[in-house]
Amino acid sequence: MSDTDLFDASAAADETMTRPLAVRMRPNTVDEVVGQSQVLGEGSPLRRLANPASKGSLTAPSSVILFGPPGVGKTTLAYIVAKQSGRAFEELSAVTSGVKDVRDVLSRARHRLVSQGKETVLFIDEVHRFSKSQQDALLPSVENRDVTFIAATTENPSFSVIKPLLSRSVVVKLESLEPDDLKTLILRAVEDPRGLKGEVRIDDDAVDEIIRLAGGDARKTLTILEAAAGAATGDQTRKKGARRPVITPDIVSKVMDVATVRYDKDGDDHYDVISAFIKSMRGSDPDAAIHYLARMLRAGEDPRFIARRIMIAAAEEVGMAAPQILQVTVAAAQAVAMIGMPEARIILAEATIAVATAPKSNASYNAINAALADVDAGLIGQVPLYLRNAPTKLMKEWGNHEGYKYAHDWPGAVAPQEYLPEELRGKEYYHPNDRGYEHEVKPRLEKIRKILHEGE
Repeated sequence: MSDTDLFDASAAADETMTRPLAVRMRPNTVDEVVGQSQVLGEGSPLRRLANPASKGSLTAPSSVILFGPPGVGKTTLAYIVAKQSGRAFEELSAVTSGVKDVRDVLSRARHRLVSQGKETVLFIDEVHRFSKSQQDALLPSVENRDVTFIAATTENPSFSVIKPLLSRSVVVKLESLEPDDLKTLILRAVEDPRGLKGEVRIDDDAVDEIIRLAGGDARKTLTILEAAAGAATGDQTRKKGARRPVITPDIVSKVMDVATVRYDKDGDDHYDVISAFIKSMRGSDPDAAIHYLARMLRAGEDPRFIARRIMIAAAEEVGMAAPQILQVTVAAAQAVAMIGMPEARIILAEATIAVATAPKSNASYNAINAALADVDAGLIGQVPLYLRNAPTKLMKEWGNHEGYKYAHDWPGAVAPQEYLPEELRGKEYYHPNDRGYEHEVKPRLEKIRKILHEGE
């Protein structure tokens, strides 16, 4: 090796060591990945793609969408697939790349495939931020296998990826890392030559504190560890023979200048908080509902997702006790989509309080569930002849529409007439309660039902 080669190698090594700990500790093979065992097992799409034998295969997936919260290894897995399989690696960010950038990288990949026979992994981070036209530009190359397309998203791809691209992709759902996985990462990073090289020690309580603050995010775990190591060493190299500094919980707390909101957008915390949010609205507690709304917003939850849940609550929990609340929440959802954050927080708060403080009724919810249960059980019956359509002479000869009583010709626009099939005559699904608007509906409906069933 020449002096120049030695200098270049030394410079490369120095550059590597100055990179963030999370980058230096990035695994190089599928087997080095901590966690995600459920999607990296034998025969899984990612493991098959990482196999060099998958190059040129017509059965290996050509498009994979990695869906999961931040810091679970989406970028790392895409990089491993390319490196381990021997493919070229191209990366685009949906935040900074336009249609031209997409077309340029696809052109390079096509040229590489034709001229060198080398396949390309095209990784697009935050693909949910790509417009429809940007996603459309990917379709031909994905379909023709010009690239192995791997995308990453923190949002449900069912709502954020166009259907043609989604239908051509394998969706791999990644989970937040478990505490044991994060502990493995920390201890490995402390001793690994790529990491802290054993220059510090860390006590068990400090490990637990980092895990608590990281909230299942591997990148955040290593970022906190690196900051704590810097504080413990004073960013100074340890002198030969000196005792290794110890990372303690106090040091970890000092380097975290902002309290972390414990909220995993894809795991148990997500479901726990949204469940508490819905139950607080149902329970007519606007203060608790606003608290859980704030937790979701501060954690970066998609405001459109929150708006959808509020609309559902308006129909399911409020219902006909205050039917105007559904209109309020629909308007709120539309406003949230048009305005976005941070102003959307005010609209979501207003809609949340409207649902929480409205009178409650689940009568409509119970009604449709009961009707669906009867239909599923085969209680259907024939539509009465007088209610059937009769647009032709033949249908009229069959008796369709004959004997139908036009409601507006009767007092109160209610005709004494059965509308259900004979097998379900007299069946009642909707039972209004005494709250809100249903307090008015209930006695009126009782009178209507008496008129409808007058002939019995």
